[in-house]
Amino acid sequence: MVDIRAVPEADIDRALELAYLAFHDRPGKEARERHHTLLTRCGRIGAYDGDALVGFMAAHDFRLSVPGADLPCPGLTFVAVAPTHRRRGVLSALMHEQLSRTAAEGAPIAALWASEAAIYGRFGFGSATHGATVEIDSTRPLALRVEPDRRPLRLVDPADAPDVIGPYHEAARGTRAGRPSRSPERWTDGWLCEEDEEDEGFSPPRIIASGAPGEPIAGYVLYRTKPVQDGGPLRSPGEVRVDELEADSPQVAAALWSCVASLDLTGTVRAWGRPPDDPLLHFAADRDQVRVTGLFPALWLRLVDVRAALTARAWAAPVEVVLELADVRLPANAGRFRLKAGPQGAAYERSGSGPDLTLDVRELAAAYLGGTRLTELVAAGLVGEHTPGAAAALDAALRTSLLPHTADEF
Repeated sequence: MVDIRAVPEADIDRALELAYLAFHDRPGKEARERHHTLLTRCGRIGAYDGDALVGFMAAHDFRLSVPGADLPCPGLTFVAVAPTHRRRGVLSALMHEQLSRTAAEGAPIAALWASEAAIYGRFGFGSATHGATVEIDSTRPLALRVEPDRRPLRLVDPADAPDVIGPYHEAARGTRAGRPSRSPERWTDGWLCEEDEEDEGFSPPRIIASGAPGEPIAGYVLYRTKPVQDGGPLRSPGEVRVDELEADSPQVAAALWSCVASLDLTGTVRAWGRPPDDPLLHFAADRDQVRVTGLFPALWLRLVDVRAALTARAWAAPVEVVLELADVRLPANAGRFRLKAGPQGAAYERSGSGPDLTLDVRELAAAYLGGTRLTELVAAGLVGEHTPGAAAALDAALRTSLLPHTADEF
């Protein structure tokens, strides 16, 4: 029997060692120090077997953009269970405690990135956003169907980036659902970290902004580069890795993509985690030059308080449906409810009427941000449709003009 309780700062190093064990990781001194500092800013719970820490879970204090709103949303991270205590209910106990705390703190949703997609569905998390990996052949000029914006481009010192591009990013969060807030520390210790934890071959971060000094920026690109690799008689061209690109317009985006695709001594641009509806995929003139090489589930969402989550977001069209909702982890969410929603707001109350749709909270979480269609889940046998057209009507109400998306892995 394990004891679930808060993890004090004195045990952070023990928690990190457990996480490194579980993820087969052995980071260097600087990365360990960053992780330690990060965990001092997170909520922390652990599973203790006597004095031994055998399970751990941390939570960032985030807000998440949802359609028409910005909601408190803990971001779960560093989830780890000792190999000696697997399949003994440790993760279930940690998750129960975390979801209970989330509800008590008044956050209607929680989120995470899954290291293994098979794990978190059973805890009610649904895959709410997707990311696309895009690759550009930059051995030749980037062919475009739109004229790039002619405003000047300028380098931004990474030390100045939180002040220069931070406000722009915060404003841009509201244009797409699914995007966590960023503290100054998350900028400096994460996105602008000098060394890249995932691949030490990449340079420190570089930032290029659109707009003359002293003027409001119209967009920016944050990227890293890997130099030319010698391989005997062959030389592999350098690589540009785009970590983030934000722009006011397709023309500004075209200017930024053109810039990184024209960097000397490079032959490939790779962008991990772009939105599947990225305008680049439409205004690129040659889709053999700009290819999507991967599509993957990104942010996993949990509706902790379904009523609060549904009534907080904006709705694109009127809908009235009765939902039969299952939630084995948080029984207060389970039952039959009438959802009446539209551009003027939403109400969600218990109902004695027959259900139009039967679904698990996992599927409702996947659809909540507008990135997963319930009609597709009906076709997959995951949602029961008892009233013809009910899923399509709810899809229309949940719809957003842009797909939800985030590249903020945590």
